[in-house]
Amino acid sequence: MSKLEKAIVAIVEVFEEYAGTDEQKTQLSNAELGQLIKAQITSPEFKDKVDPDNIKEVMEELDKNHDGEVNFREFSQCIAGLAKAYYTKKHGKDKCRGKGRGCQDK
Repeated sequence: MSKLEKAIVAIVEVFEEYAGTDEQKTQLSNAELGQLIKAQITSPEFKDKVDPDNIKEVMEELDKNHDGEVNFREFSQCIAGLAKAYYTKKHGKDKCRGKGRGCQDK
């Protein structure tokens, strides 16, 4: 499998592992989501690239209907938000947003 395929499988498997801890097997409670993030974001390399405020912000935005549950669609949006935060922290805010805006090849 390619790196991207492995990443996709890993995201689905992590969701299923943590969603499976209570009777709602297809949704994460806020507690399960918190446990997932706490257990899965542990490496210093990643923690150095993602600010705790970004994680809190993403979690707050997930549960739009405030039912205390996060489905897979909402979870995948969380992962996309964390990936964006990691990318921004790694490369700096507003760098190379579009052609012609002072973006130079490295």
